[in-house]
Amino acid sequence: MKHRIDPKIDCVFKALLGSVENRNLLVHFLNAILISDLTAPIIEVEILNPYNDKEFLDDKLSVVDVKAKDSDGRLYQIEIQLLTYRHLPERMVYTWCDIISQQLQSGNDYSLLKPVYSIWLLAENLLPVETDYAHEYKLENRQGRTLADLGGIHLLELKLSRQNGSKPRNNAGYSFSKKASN
Repeated sequence: MKHRIDPKIDCVFKALLGSVENRNLLVHFLNAILISDLTAPIIEVEILNPYNDKEFLDDKLSVVDVKAKDSDGRLYQIEIQLLTYRHLPERMVYTWCDIISQQLQSGNDYSLLKPVYSIWLLAENLLPVETDYAHEYKLENRQGRTLADLGGIHLLELKLSRQNGSKPRNNAGYSFSKKASN
C-alpha cells in the first residue's frame, strides 16, 4: 500500500518550506508566487525564527509557519491554513504588520523598512464571491498608486484552484492543492 504525506499538514509544510535543508525549495516557491513583485529573482534565503518577538509583556504573541529573509533584506512569511474562520483576514494583516514593525528600533529611520511578503495557502475558500484562486493585497489607492512599497499579502485558495481545474501560479502551489491519496 502506498501512502502519500499531505503537504498541508503543518509539520510537513514546515519541513518542506521552513527547514534549512530545503531552502532551495523555498526560494523556488517564493520566486514563482512573487514573480510580478520582484525586480530580480531571489537567489538565497535565511530561515528565521518563526516567533515574532513581543515588545511588551502583554503584547499578543504571533507565531508564523515559516519566516525567511533574502540577501536584500526583504522578509517573507508563509502560512498554511487548513480552516478559515471569521477573523482570519484580521490575523493576516496583524502578522504582516507585526513583521514590518519589528524591523525598526528606537531612533531608526523609516527608510530602513524592507518589504514584507505574507503568503497564505488556504485549504478552504476565504472569499466566497471570488472566482480567482490567487489574491494580492498592497498599500495602494484606487488609482493603483502605492503609498509605500512594503510588500503585501498574497492568498492562494487551494480548494478554489481545484474547483476551477487550474493549477496555482506557475505550479508553485500545485502540490499543496492536490489531495493526498492512500
